[in-house]
Amino acid sequence: MAPASVETGIDSYRAQTQRYVYLLFALQAIGASSPPIIISLGGLVGEALSNNKALSTLPVSLYNIGLALSVLPLGALIARYGRVNAYTLGALCAFIGGIIATWGVINGSFLLFCLGCLMAGGYAACVQSYRFAITDFVAKPEQPSAISRVMLGGLLAAVIGPQLVIWTQNLLPVPLSASFLGQSMLALIALVFLWQMRRMTVKLAAQQSALSGPIHHDEATSSGNIRSLGEIAGSFRFISTAVAALVSYGLMTFMMTATPLAMIHHGHSLSTATLGIQWHILAMYAPAFITGRLISRFGARNICISGLLLTAGAAAISMIGTDVIWFWGGLILLGVGWNLGFVSATVMLSSCYTHQERLKVQALNDTFVFTTTALASLLSGQMMHILGWFWLNTLVFIPIVIALGLLFIQGIAERRQQDKPAQK
Repeated sequence: MAPASVETGIDSYRAQTQRYVYLLFALQAIGASSPPIIISLGGLVGEALSNNKALSTLPVSLYNIGLALSVLPLGALIARYGRVNAYTLGALCAFIGGIIATWGVINGSFLLFCLGCLMAGGYAACVQSYRFAITDFVAKPEQPSAISRVMLGGLLAAVIGPQLVIWTQNLLPVPLSASFLGQSMLALIALVFLWQMRRMTVKLAAQQSALSGPIHHDEATSSGNIRSLGEIAGSFRFISTAVAALVSYGLMTFMMTATPLAMIHHGHSLSTATLGIQWHILAMYAPAFITGRLISRFGARNICISGLLLTAGAAAISMIGTDVIWFWGGLILLGVGWNLGFVSATVMLSSCYTHQERLKVQALNDTFVFTTTALASLLSGQMMHILGWFWLNTLVFIPIVIALGLLFIQGIAERRQQDKPAQK
């Protein structure tokens, strides 16, 4: 290609990737609207349907388990059939799962309701993977900003999900049953956007192939040296990054799940606890307006450390008292800490693999993250009842210290590596 043609082709490709990012933003907003429905209603419906009240939060836990169990199969499906086909299967799973959950509520079947929540977890694995879809076509220097923009879809979801519950809770004779049918409707809307994604990725892949000379994702992509998953997972860089990601997400889930229980235990109303969760979800995604710029300016590791420190601050605030201000303040700080920590860890993960290695490494990372999240949701309520609210928050500091230690060690090692050429 002539230089002028190459420049025109690159400009066209970059414009197309911007549209691709906006499409992923829309898919994120639609897909992330389902979890608030399950989180806010799963325990209430579970308590109404189950004979054993100790199992009331099982539907929410099964949602997280479904997410964790779906990550590796999703990675295999993406590698074999492509992202769009895998995501389409996930949306269909959510559509069917919503109908099953609705049918379970209408017929008073705890088993069917749990099955519907489990299937919703499979779709959630796809939604969590949207941030990695950025790496298929967006150049590495632009990825932090692009990932933040995709995650910003969660800000809309924080409004859509709770509002959908309000609009649909009494649409059918059985209260709350229509809310889960709303999940099916969201999945149908996602299928329309996925059809557009199919057309867009075909065009982007063709442009990427034509521009393979001037555009590279990384220098190692063309070398053909693809490392084994064990070799990558054994590297200290991957370990420190994965631990930062799973601690950021796991602790957020651990504290978020326990907070409504603690608020009600200390005499606050259910509506107050629900509003606190909505503020928390807004705080999770609102920083995405600036997270990408912060990462570009200060570095992903420094922003990740800041996120972990904010999570520690959330635990500290929650230990001060049991008034609404302390619960809500802790939830808001927890949301901001999650955003900085998790988005930064996602960006750091991209330095652990080449373009050819990305799918298996992304799947392994998310398996660690969401297995931890599932365990956190299962343990949170139990720890709340055993330890109480104050001592539960003290547990938060242990994994944070471990994650910070690994990040500091990795930073020192990289600085020493950079100093070696200068000394020579």
